[in-house]
Amino acid sequence: MRIDTRTFLASLLLLGTVTTTSRGQHLTLDSVLYLVDSENPMLAGFDNKVKALDAYAEGAGGWMAPMIGVGTFMTPYPGQQLMESRDKGSIMFSLEQEIPNRAKLAAKRKYFASRSAVEEQGRSGELNELRAEAKEIYYKWSIAERRLTILRESEEIINLMLKLAKLRYPYNQGTLGNIYKAEGRLGEIQNMMLMTQGDIEESRYRLKALMNLSPETIISVDTTSLVKHEILLSMQDTASLSTSRSDVGRIDKSIDVMLANQRLQRLQSRPDFKIRFDHMQPIGNMPMQFTAMAMVSIPIAPWSSRMYKSEIRGMEFDIAAMRQERKALLLDAQGMLAGMITKLGLMRQQLENYRLKIIPALNRNYQSVMLSYEENREQLPMVIDGWEALNMAQMEYLNRLEEYYTMIVSYEKELEK
Repeated sequence: MRIDTRTFLASLLLLGTVTTTSRGQHLTLDSVLYLVDSENPMLAGFDNKVKALDAYAEGAGGWMAPMIGVGTFMTPYPGQQLMESRDKGSIMFSLEQEIPNRAKLAAKRKYFASRSAVEEQGRSGELNELRAEAKEIYYKWSIAERRLTILRESEEIINLMLKLAKLRYPYNQGTLGNIYKAEGRLGEIQNMMLMTQGDIEESRYRLKALMNLSPETIISVDTTSLVKHEILLSMQDTASLSTSRSDVGRIDKSIDVMLANQRLQRLQSRPDFKIRFDHMQPIGNMPMQFTAMAMVSIPIAPWSSRMYKSEIRGMEFDIAAMRQERKALLLDAQGMLAGMITKLGLMRQQLENYRLKIIPALNRNYQSVMLSYEENREQLPMVIDGWEALNMAQMEYLNRLEEYYTMIVSYEKELEK
């Protein structure tokens, strides 16, 4: 019985980071990133390119196929007068084989093998892009779930206010305008819930596409532990960046390919060999004959050496250009990371202010106003205003938190973590 690969992987994940609930598969961020790495079809394309280049490298050491031929040798044209029987000529059989230079074959094999390393770095770069996209979608989905929870709590609070207002109105303890105002706020909350639910559904389908899951698969994300790691807020030197970034690695591997090709071109100055054997089977009264010949190329001739010498010079300029590109790339990444580190520190302080100061203060204000309203010492508009201030602060905190996580994703993308 044939077992589907995705089904097998999903089964393994269920034993670890994926839990199955009534809402479908509950995915942690690690399990999402694992499935993106193993199942995304774009990455599979890079894997096939690497296999193709490895196959080319295996065949790069092969020789040219031998040549065999058959024809006539010193055979007179029809109608010619033959003086003797030996003038009838011979049937000639030929065998020819090129013998390439072994150093050239080794250099050619190394050249093709080095090209696969470039594609491997290309896969790492594409994986980094897909991982960053998956992280961003995952965090936005998680924040949307938390935003939806706050909106549901707000809906319950406004419903409670509306019920109290309707109960007090017949006793002249409230106005009809207060009831309408509460109903309007309730409608606004329900609209925001619909928009948030739409954002969640969009994130769900985008994440399933990245993991190459069926659109009918039901998944959910973890909202309790979004970021457990600490960002290393320190300057990154170019040496450490060069070992972690795949785009720099791809330039390095491209330089290796160019150097291998340069060595291959230098070896074009070495000769190639060829042997040939001809056998003549006489038609008339003549002995059998043969010809054996060994040939060698002369690649150092000026009219033939010009081509590979110019190739070597051109590749030297290409290598110098790639090294300058590598240097510029590292300097740009270093400057970008320095700016991100500063911004992340400020964003973290803002989040702490919201969590420890702003939201608790507004919550205490809302609780005191609500208590006064329950004791008939305050009007409903003041309660709604207190609730709106708290609700706006909670929403703004989540917006800032989403920006913070997005910045973390950009930071990790630059470091390829």
